[in-house]
Amino acid sequence: MKTILLIEDDTALRENTAELLELSDYKVITSPNGKLGIAKAKEEKPDIIVCDIMMPEVDGYGVLEALSYDTNTNHIPFIFLSAKTEHKEIRKGMDLGADDYLTKPFEEDELLSAIESRLAKATIISRILEEQNQRTETKTEDEEGFRNLNELKNFFDDHGEISNFKKGGIIYKEGEHSNKIYLILKGVIKSHKMDESGKELITALYKADDFLGFSSFVDNTPYQESATAVEDTELAGISKNNLKEILEKSKNISLELMELLTDNLSEIKEQLLQMAYSSVRKKTAQTILQFAQVLNKKPEDSIKISRNDLASVAGIATESLIRTLSNFKKDGLIEIEGRNIRILDLAGLQLVE
Repeated sequence: MKTILLIEDDTALRENTAELLELSDYKVITSPNGKLGIAKAKEEKPDIIVCDIMMPEVDGYGVLEALSYDTNTNHIPFIFLSAKTEHKEIRKGMDLGADDYLTKPFEEDELLSAIESRLAKATIISRILEEQNQRTETKTEDEEGFRNLNELKNFFDDHGEISNFKKGGIIYKEGEHSNKIYLILKGVIKSHKMDESGKELITALYKADDFLGFSSFVDNTPYQESATAVEDTELAGISKNNLKEILEKSKNISLELMELLTDNLSEIKEQLLQMAYSSVRKKTAQTILQFAQVLNKKPEDSIKISRNDLASVAGIATESLIRTLSNFKKDGLIEIEGRNIRILDLAGLQLVE
């Protein structure tokens, strides 16, 4: 049974609230003012404290501040009760470290819900801290590595060499030696090659939070394609040697990374199949949808992208793409203003054959 310390100077409200909490299977300790409440909290160490603000001796702010300085009580969840509803008063309580703030009069369900959620949060935090302590005590060499891709991405963000590229800037060229792997922090990047006739073919699009440059884990291996910023871009790069050391310690990350790269290959395969077998209209429609997804655009947002890039991804001639866009506009599927394209009929565009 969880123990609640209720600090409230209004006798009727204190007794009624205590009865309500006891009927909800809580053990309730009460105190009529802040000074006695502080002593009671240090003596009983309750699971949660519900405290009024305007009280004699010591007000609620003083109670919270006093308990926050004591390592035996500073972890106890703390809920304020008050008739004060001004934003600055609420903000003051939260800034001091309160977990919640209920204004009088309050509904019974509202109080019980606040207590339950704060106790649940405290339990979760306690378990996390306990697990962290256990991991620290039993940590092996293998556990010193990162546990998942999110931690690896955080490492890129915190320790990677930051590079910025303006729209159209070249990140690397086909044939150049590759010694780094990048994480895209901001922007969109296209990877592309030239075919035998000198026509550009976009092989993939990469957005923020994607990895870039996985041509090989061997240093100085030439890039098999070029990479260019589609919009202003920020990258974090680390050396291949550094990444290899991380993967050697972290089997889970190695498996997640393999799965991620496999998914990327599947997407590229789908794109190549689309380029090979789809109609010009379908290629154009799918490419517009693909750019909207990578650029993280909502249907009502405009997509600003060059016609050449659209044609390269679709695998069709620029002239054919422009004619198809004009037809889409007439059909009411899209709206065109200069270089901007806005999707008007998302479902219709998805059904284009």
